[in-house]
Amino acid sequence: MILRDEAATEDVGRRLAGILRAGDVVTLSGPLGVGKTALARAVLHALGHSGDVPSPTFAIVQPYEELNPPVWHVDLFRVERESELEELGLDSAADSVLLVEWPERAGGGWADALRLALEFDQGGARRLTAVVPPSWQDRWPPR
Repeated sequence: MILRDEAATEDVGRRLAGILRAGDVVTLSGPLGVGKTALARAVLHALGHSGDVPSPTFAIVQPYEELNPPVWHVDLFRVERESELEELGLDSAADSVLLVEWPERAGGGWADALRLALEFDQGGARRLTAVVPPSWQDRWPPR
């Protein structure tokens, strides 16, 4: 899927928000500046968060428990070893949605995750590709 501009990225985020369920994991891969946080921000706003959505690069985990379903926005960019993941308490988010940026830092975790990858395309556009596990096949792509 080609995302021509930020509005297209926001549209995908809004549609994704409409199909999320508690316990879902969505991973967001791609280089710096490609729009991972912009996509996560659109999801959070579509679910009703009205405040700022900072990148959780330094906090690593930013919970949004007031949303339905609750969302944990996770940025693993600064994680250097898989052993550090235990300290984050991500297993406590079983009743929440996990939006995980830089999932490759977690090794092979989250087998049932919807795996979204963004890459730069021509003219400032972004290319979004998805690896869709069986648990998501009736929901992706969102309409």
